[in-house]
This record gives sequence, structure tokens and C-alpha cells, in this order.
Amino acid sequence: MVRAMGMDGPNLEALFVDPNHHGVGIGREMIRHALHLHAEITTTVNEQNEQASGFYTRVGFVPIGRMDFDEEGRPYPIVKLRLASQGYKK
Repeated sequence: MVRAMGMDGPNLEALFVDPNHHGVGIGREMIRHALHLHAEITTTVNEQNEQASGFYTRVGFVPIGRMDFDEEGRPYPIVKLRLASQGYKK
């Protein structure tokens, strides 16, 4: 099984779970671990990635900003999200 999480301080840079293991709580456990490290975490997600956006919403992330272009200037809308430990949904 492949799973990985990359953090830069309180910013969640990457979260990957093998698609064959989606829906069994691995991503939630990784988010819970990040919240043990930081009382509040942030991340960004491509707005068009419905699976990732849905996951972040289900665990309690809330949007705090939006950009029409990604970091390389491509027309991929990016949403900045925040999750405080008290907003985490198990």
C-alpha cells in the first residue's frame, strides 16, 4: 500500500493514499496525525479534483481563499483550505 504525507510546518503539501485503499480511514488518520503536530493546518486543492475536494470537506476543512490559476500560471483553479483541530470531523 502506498501512502504519503508531506508537511511544511502547518501546511499540508501533499497527501497520497493508494486508490485501492480509499475509503477505509487512512487519509483521516493522516489528517489526525497532522493535527497532533499543529493545532491548525492549511492546504491547497485543485478545485476540479472533486475526489480530493470532497475528502477535505468531509474531514472539516473550510475554504479561506481561491486563485484562478495554479502556481505555474495554468488555468487550474486552486482553493486554499484550513482546518482547526476543533473543526475536525471523525
